[in-house]
Amino acid sequence: MNTSELKLKLFRHIDSLDNKRIEELYGILINYFNGQKEINNWNELTKYQRKGIIAAIDEIDAGKVIPHEKVIAKYRKKYSNA
Repeated sequence: MNTSELKLKLFRHIDSLDNKRIEELYGILINYFNGQKEINNWNELTKYQRKGIIAAIDEIDAGKVIPHEKVIAKYRKKYSNA
């Protein structure tokens, strides 16, 4: 299959999607395109910055996180009368 045929096939698939699915696909594509740029950004980081990011990922993988909902609830309660 050549490039023109692939583009046409992709267009037909996309054209058949409902609005919600098109929005999802758009998000996926934007993440993909941004991911390509971010690879270059990684190379521009210092060793210290890279180690910090890797350590944070390791903590996430180990389950050492606080869910967003809990953090928001905590501060909403704390500052609800402010």
